[in-house]
Amino acid sequence: QVQVVESGGGSVQPGGSLRLSCTASGRTSSVNRMAWFRQALGKDREFVAAIDWAGVLTYYADSVKGRFTISRDNDKNTMYLQMNTLKYEDTAIYYCATRSRLSRGYDHPLDYDYWGQGTQVTVSS
Repeated sequence: QVQVVESGGGSVQPGGSLRLSCTASGRTSSVNRMAWFRQALGKDREFVAAIDWAGVLTYYADSVKGRFTISRDNDKNTMYLQMNTLKYEDTAIYYCATRSRLSRGYDHPLDYDYWGQGTQVTVSS
């Protein structure tokens, strides 16, 4: 199994920045992709960004392209999400997810095996 823990959430004004971290432990050698999802109050969980274990391939939701950057540090088993130019609509609980099985998909919750507890991001003035 793989355990993941998110950190870095908080409150920020519109236009501000935050960096989220996700640290994986356990059977990390089996992980081939990691991703960020988010869930706003009353809405379904939605894809934000994903990255393969080598850090070569990255994917973004259209709503965050150009503002968010996903990256990873394999030496630390940690993935990051740098969020810039934050908007009110970015307010949500952000979840880290990992995948160990083979799958072509990357933007649906069912594509992932293990999840963190989430970290709250609030954008407000």
